[in-house]
Amino acid sequence: GGENVYSSEVETALYQHPDIHECAVIGTHDDRLGQLVTAVIVPQPGTDPEANAIIEHCRELIGGYKVPRRVEFVEAMPKNELGKILKNRLRETYSP
Repeated sequence: GGENVYSSEVETALYQHPDIHECAVIGTHDDRLGQLVTAVIVPQPGTDPEANAIIEHCRELIGGYKVPRRVEFVEAMPKNELGKILKNRLRETYSP
């Protein structure tokens, strides 16, 4: 706990994985750590990525404390009318 994690840095690493179509990184509540790095991912059509493979991929590219501890797969991201991912909606869903 206590480290700053910039979602854009983690998202850049995630987008280098071939099975990721779209992703967003958010902080979600954790009783022990305060917040967990959580990746919400829309897989590429026809792929079925595994959370562990995504985590290992990130471990190779970014610092250990930045690696997502939780991975959630979704069919589509919530977006506004301009196509921007609504991270506040994701936080409401995954960190009530």
